Amino acid sequence: MTIEEKVLLLALLKKEEGESIQDILLMLENNRLFTLKEGRRLVKGLKKDGYIEENELTFKGNAVAKAAEEEFKL
Repeated sequence: MTIEEKVLLLALLKKEEGESIQDILLMLENNRLFTLKEGRRLVKGLKKDGYIEENELTFKGNAVAKAAEEEFKL
């Protein structure tokens, strides 16, 4: 899993009520993590791999996002 995917999952874990995946992608694009097109490709791949379902993290996605949070704290 790439760092961009981990950051995206972590951002989805930390998103506020009412924020959409599109809002998260725009925020990460503004921070120059990736372009909007690359972000959409990443979301599509994460959905295919079972990390995101119905615009929310699955149990698997939640576990990876929490592991990424711990990894980035170091």
